Amino acid sequence: MDLNRLTATEAARLIAARRISAEELVVACLARIEEREPVVRAWAFIDADRAVREARRLDRLKRPRGPLHGIPVGLKDIIDTRGMPTEYNSPIYRDHRPRRDAEVVSRLRAAGAVIFGKTKTSEFAYLEPANTRNPHNPRHTPGGSSSGSVAGVADFMMPLALGTQTGGSTIRPASYCGVFAFKPTYQRVPVTGIKALAPTFDTVGEIARSVEDLALLDSVLCARAEPRNTTRRGIRIGFCRTPFWTQTERSTRNVLAKTARALAAAGFDIQDVALPPEVELVSDGFYVVTGAEAAWALAREFRDHREQLSPVARRLIEHGGRLDADEVQRVRAATMHCALAVDRLFDGYDALLTPAAPGEAEKGNALGNNVFNRLWTAMHLPCLTIPAGTGPAGLPVGIQLVARRGADRTLLGLGQRVAALISERASAGRPRTADRADR
Repeated sequence: MDLNRLTATEAARLIAARRISAEELVVACLARIEEREPVVRAWAFIDADRAVREARRLDRLKRPRGPLHGIPVGLKDIIDTRGMPTEYNSPIYRDHRPRRDAEVVSRLRAAGAVIFGKTKTSEFAYLEPANTRNPHNPRHTPGGSSSGSVAGVADFMMPLALGTQTGGSTIRPASYCGVFAFKPTYQRVPVTGIKALAPTFDTVGEIARSVEDLALLDSVLCARAEPRNTTRRGIRIGFCRTPFWTQTERSTRNVLAKTARALAAAGFDIQDVALPPEVELVSDGFYVVTGAEAAWALAREFRDHREQLSPVARRLIEHGGRLDADEVQRVRAATMHCALAVDRLFDGYDALLTPAAPGEAEKGNALGNNVFNRLWTAMHLPCLTIPAGTGPAGLPVGIQLVARRGADRTLLGLGQRVAALISERASAGRPRTADRADR
């Protein structure tokens, strides 16, 4: 059994039953990191000795500490961690060591997770990329800005990781790397202790290799009780191509069409749905709000260490500082109006089926286009990406499900059903050469 390939849910069950130890799981994941890190470059910092010591300590306990007892987790390097560097991929913060954990890290530790270290991110989670590579093909990007977290989970270095999303920084790279990811409703999971870029949008991102694992991780990060959809009518899915459909590649159009057909065949009610015209203003205005808020969030860095900022970060802050307040408010008002109109759409739909990214991961080290993500992030809606196929280069392509604000656990439950259907469809399409060879 390759322990590093276990999902978090599988590993937690085996550890609780004493069939494997936390130390065995941690050592297997560390061995994978040692083997693959020179290629993937997922890590900004990792403390292997500390992880092994923590696993041994957990193994000595008489009962599991919590639902993530012994499970390795990677953290995007804009999330504060006590006892580890948090550098935001900026020379300004080289060897910066926070005095306390971010709130999400405290919750992970309390649940028994083993914090492996810090995964690579773009500078301040904006557009200056890290050097992380796509584990499926190192000539291609993993996407960003949560590049190291997504690539590490995809490459079986750890079963769970946290990223963040301001535009599309969790959902899009998860699609590029073929893993599952969840962006919760805005402010549902605390961002205390996470470096701000645009506080109106910044949201924790959850990354795993199954929807079941995302639900497990989410239960730790957001422990409050939430209502589930109890309607007895059939599930209704709105097929939402968005006004930006012309930016999709054939691979994305194919996986969405196949998923819609599979859902319809399984009894889901699939209907085309259009968004209100204001969404284009919201999408175009995303960088207006981001620039204005980044100019505030990074004001000290710009004032005291301007020469150590990348040119792209300096341009963002300078542009944001010149913006007219009326223009920023106009975009915010349009976003609120659009969010209310989209909320009314969910009176008739349980979720929207929409692109997670334009297509496969690009060559090189670009972060990728967030046109199919920033709209939902701006409206504070929960989003889930599920691997659904591959493109012409053999790289993963995902779909995205979007739900009403606050319907996070309903979305995760629906996502498990959709993921199972996609898996069944993929299995049915595989040639059974091994069976024939056995006969």
